[in-house]
Amino acid sequence: MASTASSAPTSTLDGWVRTPFTAAGATHDCYQKGAGPGVVLIPELPGMTPEVLGLAQHLVDEGFTVVVPSPFGVPERASSPGYVLSTVARICVSAEFRAFAVDAKRPITAWLRAVAADLAGRTPASGVGMIGMCFTGGFALAAAVDDSVLASVVSQPAAPFPLGRARQADPSMSRDELDRVAERSRETPFCAIGLRFSEDRNAPRARFDTLSAALGDRFEVIELDSSPGNPGGFSTTAHSVLTSEVREVAGHPALEARERVVRFLRDQLT
Repeated sequence: MASTASSAPTSTLDGWVRTPFTAAGATHDCYQKGAGPGVVLIPELPGMTPEVLGLAQHLVDEGFTVVVPSPFGVPERASSPGYVLSTVARICVSAEFRAFAVDAKRPITAWLRAVAADLAGRTPASGVGMIGMCFTGGFALAAAVDDSVLASVVSQPAAPFPLGRARQADPSMSRDELDRVAERSRETPFCAIGLRFSEDRNAPRARFDTLSAALGDRFEVIELDSSPGNPGGFSTTAHSVLTSEVREVAGHPALEARERVVRFLRDQLT
């Protein structure tokens, strides 16, 4: 896994096994590697970039069986402004993602639940962890309506795109789905972590307030300081907590957030 003190960890598709997966009327490729408890890592926009693969490889190295679905983008292609815009344009017109809808059940989450259930049936724990990031951040929690998801990591959730107050406060799922997840958090060991940068307008604090109100202390919020002059040196536009903002330097705030996520998944799945 490549990284320097001034760049995020990256990796490649070497050693990953690609398998098309069909469920809920959709087919997308899934990439798997590793051994141990299962984790589904949903890519952020624009797709399975080298930085997303860097996180995936880190989870493999930490002892997890990792499945990375690829519902959009080109696996292993580096991010660029044009690539991001073209991916966003596709998502905006896709009924599968419902990019602007509030109180919405998104078809992609039904497919992701099937991915999680399939992995749970092939790994040692009674269920799996799920990580969503950026546009897919909330999908990791929406998938937890099913018992196969034991832990969700909601990193910088950006769906629906936060235009207007209603979308900013929307939890990235329907009220029925949120109520079911909240019920599971009260009646089972299920819990979740949410991560964001303090100045990130794409993952608004209002969305976290909605989730915290529903899940209470079963939803741990990690907010990294990205205000001007912050100790971590983050830009006020910092967004990707677990990927492009990570530096493998002791004490780095995003690295510590990634370490907390690994501990959380290990505790919940073992």
